[in-house]
This record gives sequence, structure tokens and C-alpha cells, in this order.
Amino acid sequence: MPFHPLPVRDGLNPTRLVLPHDPASVARWSTALEYLLARFPDDADRLLEKVGAGEVVTGRGEPVDARTPYEPRGFLFLYRDAPADEPQVPALTQIEVLHRDEDLLVVDKPHLVATMPRGRWVTQTVLTHLRRTLDLPELSPAHRLDRPTAGVLVLTVRPRVRGAYQELFARRQVTKVYEAVAPLPAPGSEPPGGFPTTVRSRIVKQRGVAAAQEVPGEPNAESRVDLVARDEARGVGLYRLEPHTGKTHQLRLHMASLGLPILHDPFWPVLRPDGDEDPARPLQLLARSLTFTDPLSGAERRFVSRRALAASPVGAAQRPAPRAAQAVPGAQPGAGTGTAAPAR
Repeated sequence: MPFHPLPVRDGLNPTRLVLPHDPASVARWSTALEYLLARFPDDADRLLEKVGAGEVVTGRGEPVDARTPYEPRGFLFLYRDAPADEPQVPALTQIEVLHRDEDLLVVDKPHLVATMPRGRWVTQTVLTHLRRTLDLPELSPAHRLDRPTAGVLVLTVRPRVRGAYQELFARRQVTKVYEAVAPLPAPGSEPPGGFPTTVRSRIVKQRGVAAAQEVPGEPNAESRVDLVARDEARGVGLYRLEPHTGKTHQLRLHMASLGLPILHDPFWPVLRPDGDEDPARPLQLLARSLTFTDPLSGAERRFVSRRALAASPVGAAQRPAPRAAQAVPGAQPGAGTGTAAPAR
């Protein structure tokens, strides 16, 4: 775990900068402040305010000032300001706690909420919101759900257990089940052998490109897809998806490759002009459950979302009703539900 000489503040970790060590950089800058002002010229006044307040420190925790030398490969830490144009995310009030103990916090994430600070979203994220509202400054995600996807999200409460749970996901020792609403296959276009079917392909995600893509080559992504309910009148089905790998946009790409793009997907089959910003048309993809052997206790653990996809052919009345979940402070009463269930 990286060392942060500045504590979490308002739910946010300090940003860590690494000073370049190439010859041109070493020759150009003699102080850390010169580097900062050159790297962020549009924020020069704000940076000087932070330096004056002692809010920019070295990797040793020493406040940066005009005399702090430039140290190649050295670290600088400072708090990032929230973007002035950061969109508000009303769905944060719909987060529900499925389970909480001294090691884990498991929540039911709504659609269109980022898991952690990234890009345009800094304060309006699950991680920042929960750190602040639950007073859990060391909270950290054990994995990530894409912003458009709803469902079960596991976070660790204490830094010393973080690695054990993150390794579960990294080593693919977690059974993940998703649900998606997508078109029914056209007559004669079902996969060979019908459903369930397994999709394998090679997926790459290029830096700076919004959508991942499938390319020729050795498969590095595998998903199992099953059609579990049909709505012939609307021409849609409910699909059970089990990713056996964890590539970016994997399930969405694999459904699109079957000719069954997930309903309201902003990327497939074509790029949607409004992107994923329409709360009335969220991506119909839900992380329904996570099951794993607890790395600390050895117990089997299973967490199940009680959310329902708006376009699902299966209504809430047809689902089993687990016990009610605990609302996050500040949430709207009755806004979303969730459960933690024992493995069966």
C-alpha cells in the first residue's frame, strides 16, 4: 500500500506526483515549485496558495516551499480540488448498505455513479461519499464497477486487510453473476448449440479511447451467457452473465458480439450522442451477486443485490424477498434495497 504523508481529507486521498528523471527535466528545473508551476500553469495561483498553507509536501512529509530542491523520481503530495464543473449525482442518495463488519462494507450501487474519483467525478463518487457519510476515511474498493453498471460493490474498511480481498478479485477467485436486458435473438441467429453459450475473444483498451474493442489474437476474455427469461411482446430477454475474466467492458462487448447489445448501452451497437448521461435510460446491466471464500475467516460469503433492472422481463414480485438493507446516512427513505445472504 502506498505511503501518504497527508491524511484523507473530505473523503479524498492526496494526489501523488512523481518528479520526472529524464535529463531534460533534471536540467530544466532546480526546485520542486518550478516544476509544479510549469506543469500546472493554469492553476499557478491556487498552487501557490496550497504551498503557502503547507498543503504540498514531499514524500518525506516535508512542506514544499520555494527552496525545496527538485529531486528526480521524488514524490510530491497535494490535495486535488474538485473540478468547478463536476456534475452533481443525485443517485448517491440511493446507495444501500448490504453488509458491514470490521473488515468489509458491501453496498448496492445505483446506475450512473462512479466507484472512485476519476476524470470528471471527484467528490461525487461512491468512495468519497461513503468515506464522508460513514466516517470511514480508510475505506477502499476491493474491485470496481463501471459507472453505468449497478449492483454489488465490495469495499474494505481497514488498510491491513485490503490486500487480501483485492487479491481475491485479482486472482479471479470471486464468482460474479450479472444480469442484463438485451434483444431476443432473431430467428435462426442463436449461438450454435443455443444457450447457455461461452464467448471468448481478445479485448484491448487503449488509453484515451472511451470504449474497449475486440481484436484478433489469443483470447484473453471469457464470459458465459444464458437467456433466462423472455418478453416476446417487447422483443427483449433477461440474460445471466458470468465473466470468467475481468477485462474492461467485457460483458458489454461480448453481448454486442452475439448481436445482442445490452439495452441503452452508450457504446454498442453505435455510439450514443448523449453518452451515458441519461438517467431515464441507464445501461441495463446489474451486478446481481458476488460469492467467495473469505480470505481471513475461510467462511463462504455471498452478497446479492435487490435492485431490479427497469426493463427486465422479470418483475420484483417474481424474485425472492431478502431482508431489508441498511440505508446510508443521507439517503432517501426506501430508495434502493439490498441484502447479504449466506452461500447455498
